[in-house]
Amino acid sequence: MTITITAFERSPDGGRGLARDTRVRWALEEVGQPYEVRAVSFPAMKEQAHLALHPFGQIPTYEDGDLALFETGAIVFHVAERHAGLLPDDANARARAITWMFAAVNTVEPPILELTTARILEGDKSWAEARLPLVKDRIRDRLGPLSARLGDADWLDGAFSAGDLMMVSVLLRLRMSGILNEYPNLAAYVARGEARPAYKRAFDAQLAFNTGKPSAG
Repeated sequence: MTITITAFERSPDGGRGLARDTRVRWALEEVGQPYEVRAVSFPAMKEQAHLALHPFGQIPTYEDGDLALFETGAIVFHVAERHAGLLPDDANARARAITWMFAAVNTVEPPILELTTARILEGDKSWAEARLPLVKDRIRDRLGPLSARLGDADWLDGAFSAGDLMMVSVLLRLRMSGILNEYPNLAAYVARGEARPAYKRAFDAQLAFNTGKPSAG
């Protein structure tokens, strides 16, 4: 059976790669697995049919036969474990790659999402402008050590892995803020991720899904 993932019927970012289904698309492209996409509207995300797949009413979900998964970290981990190409063969290197997956979603992403919340959901509050520097500093508290660990390497631990896929996906959310440019090696790291053919295919597929036309890049 063909893998099926869900995505926003119309993504808030217009299909520019920030919706979390991009991470799953990218993983499937890296391992060469075909998939189908089922569009879900915002009202449908709260209906029982979708809640049976994702109890929190979000996207994406992943279905393969009688297996249904939610949470991008879990989905990408499953794809990486089941198909060659995203996790090293060496047991220790494999464990480190998985550690970076968790670090991306548990340590680096939360303050980045807080910035989005501060700007979009709290931007009209009287205290919003004063709070932004604090939120940005919390992001820098994560990016500084990450930049130091990456150094001048291409990827976080040897060859590209699911850890890099998740970390690049998280860091992409910072592009519009300008904070990423304060760390040239991290900006270059993200650019390397975007340059991968599998990422380009995933990005173009999501853009076409939302706009009906592929990327011009």
